[in-house]
Amino acid sequence: MSQNNHSNRKPKRTARERLRQERKKERAAERRKRTLKVAAAAVAVLAIAAGAGIIATGRDSDDSGNGPEARPVSVGQNDAPATLTVYEDFRCPACAAFETGFRDTIHELTGAGKLRVEYHLVTIIDGNLGGSGSRQAANAAACARDEGKFTEYHDVLFARQPAETEDAYADTSHLLELADEVSGLDSPAFRDCVTGGKHDDWVRRSNAAFLDSGYNATPTVLLNGEDVYGDSSDPLTPERLEERVNDLAS
Repeated sequence: MSQNNHSNRKPKRTARERLRQERKKERAAERRKRTLKVAAAAVAVLAIAAGAGIIATGRDSDDSGNGPEARPVSVGQNDAPATLTVYEDFRCPACAAFETGFRDTIHELTGAGKLRVEYHLVTIIDGNLGGSGSRQAANAAACARDEGKFTEYHDVLFARQPAETEDAYADTSHLLELADEVSGLDSPAFRDCVTGGKHDDWVRRSNAAFLDSGYNATPTVLLNGEDVYGDSSDPLTPERLEERVNDLAS
């Protein structure tokens, strides 16, 4: 009889084991889903050199904290025939990869008056991995915009990007140290803006708008409203971006 009882228990253990395996697979799938949210392509963003005819204003951004909309920072001429919309996170390695590959091309197109870039700063890595570096860096970039140094500081933040899991940008003293690499940026006003989190609400609203946008990865890059980045069957290259912008400008 003990043998029969033993045999009867085996299917139950097998069923429990199958259930554990199914739950394990579900958890793994959820982790993959979160990972895609962080880096399913490469990040997009601009880095436009200051020059004649270039407007690195962001002055049409609503930073007052009044109202729900956080308008993007704009770089380039208002009447440029092509608009590049970029969603990026300063902790996102894929965004840094995009910067490395596309920065010079975007600079050239914006300097030539052919391209206007509007980008939205987001904080999805803070949400997925914990920490506050995405928010702190985005606030600091907005502070640099206030000083007319957004492009230069934006480039530095991506060029000096720490490992994603280190969250080094949560340390405002580190963000202030990086400002030394941008001539004329390290001012009392900039320091107060960074340490005081002046644009934290704008960053929060910018991230909330991204989460509601239907897009789910950084970088997300749109050219005149068309999603042009992250399609492995038709990958965007700097040469292809230049070609498409020139077509729009002709």
